[in-house]
Amino acid sequence: MNHPGAADFRRSAVEPIACLKGGWDLIKGQYWLFVGMSLVGILIGSFVPFNILLGPMMCGIYLALFRRQRDLQIEFGDLFKGFDFFAQSVVATLLHMAPIVMMLVPFYALLLMGPLLFPSEQKGFGPGGIAFIAVVVVFGIIMAMVGMFITIGFIFAYPLIVDRKLSGVDAVKLSLRAAMGNFWRLLGLLLLNAVVALAGLLLCYVGMFLVLPVTFAAIAVAYNQVFGLGDFQPELPPPPPVFAYGT
Repeated sequence: MNHPGAADFRRSAVEPIACLKGGWDLIKGQYWLFVGMSLVGILIGSFVPFNILLGPMMCGIYLALFRRQRDLQIEFGDLFKGFDFFAQSVVATLLHMAPIVMMLVPFYALLLMGPLLFPSEQKGFGPGGIAFIAVVVVFGIIMAMVGMFITIGFIFAYPLIVDRKLSGVDAVKLSLRAAMGNFWRLLGLLLLNAVVALAGLLLCYVGMFLVLPVTFAAIAVAYNQVFGLGDFQPELPPPPPVFAYGT
């Protein structure tokens, strides 16, 4: 289902440094709540193969971030409201995973078949082994570049599902279009997020979860710069039952 005006987006609108700073400003008042949501969301999303549960968890995180941007009250339970978008988030996740799997299959095949494709006549590290290492390095660089392109292309998919109520396919298509219109700026944002993530790694693995909320919030700010938040529809309680009285 398309949201009115869902196809509108701004080009060259992302400001990487402003996104990172704005992301921190967005969550700092409830920082530990977002740390807990990110931690639980990532752990739950990792339990099922192919990251099937990661989509709903990400939708829940962005739902909370958008509520925060609207100055609405948030709670930990908002994370699980991402399951309201379960079907469409799974579609977006599978579309995201498909090209990654298509790259990994030949890469692992290359690793397994390497000794046959690049035989070495020496017991040590001969020309065949050097050629094999060179091919693996080149393949790895290509995979990293393509992976970065895919990550940028899908960066707005979950936010669009949550904010504009788009289908998984429509959200991916619009995310790709908007990402290409902001490609270099989004690349800068991802590189900044990578620096923040590296700083988290220096604090051991636990440090990653301390910086994840900031990176998610930075993407939420970037989404607002590119699309603006959609019309908010408050959650209204169900109407009271109507009783028919006989005459």
